[in-house]
Amino acid sequence: MAILVVGSVAFDAIETPSGRRERCLGGAATHFSLAASYFTDVRVIGVVGEDFGPDEERIFERRNIDTRGIEHVPGKSFFWSGSYMKNLNEAQTLNTELNVFQSFSPKIPAEYEESEYLFLANIDPVLQEEVRHKMPRVKMVCGDTMNYWIKDHAENLARVLKGLDALLINDTEAKMLAKENNLVQAARKVLEMGPKALVVKHGEYGATAFFCERSFPGEASTVTVPFRVPAMPLAEVVDPTGAGDSFAGGFFGYVASQPTLTPAVFRRAMFYGSVMGSFAVERFGTERLQQLEPNEIEERFALFRQLSHLD
Repeated sequence: MAILVVGSVAFDAIETPSGRRERCLGGAATHFSLAASYFTDVRVIGVVGEDFGPDEERIFERRNIDTRGIEHVPGKSFFWSGSYMKNLNEAQTLNTELNVFQSFSPKIPAEYEESEYLFLANIDPVLQEEVRHKMPRVKMVCGDTMNYWIKDHAENLARVLKGLDALLINDTEAKMLAKENNLVQAARKVLEMGPKALVVKHGEYGATAFFCERSFPGEASTVTVPFRVPAMPLAEVVDPTGAGDSFAGGFFGYVASQPTLTPAVFRRAMFYGSVMGSFAVERFGTERLQQLEPNEIEERFALFRQLSHLD
């Protein structure tokens, strides 16, 4: 089963209490695809400039990620610079240069059209909707968004939400989207907008999934009860950048690796999302995701089980 992800492939400059990297590979599609690649086949659609070279290409190749959908155009790749010196839970943006990403228009290679799963990373809702319409036969669609699109592009975003099986956003974004300060009430309103399920990411505090009657047709009504997964307590967080996208990659990668989506698969997928997010923050950029071994993932999954089991 293959996941098609559409989003940014970028370079980041990052400053945290653990140090600084002047330039490392980043972007939502990058973190997502690396995390998901440990569970299933991944295909990427994005755009990069002339500064994206063989070294960056090999990072994808080593994980057998299909990059035929990454367009190479003249100019520089999307660049973001941020600091976590004041608060590890919230980045202070120092500089954003859209560069070639400013005119990004997703092009779907013919080889990608049979992809069974689709992840719409954090990009313009107009582009998300365009890609969704071109992939009508996918089994499941998940998406992400951010405060900018919620605040200034609500009408376009509303159309995207109607076509999502699951929306993955953080708690601040969920409350902003619903115009509701209480998270439970916010989740109910977001689900009424179209998504069949809502996964709310809480950073270092884990994630919560909210369901409705449409989440798992035919299942008992008890599946509408929210489900919470913890985050791994870590002695040191080196770089939080991309943790949410890595969570999404682990979550959706596991879902795509299973024959059917059930409540149990969904809950287990959230644990794998937390596992991949916990690895992502241990090094700068995507360094840790590049170096993982499958046994490390399973060992940490076992730790998560111990962390969350009462008996």
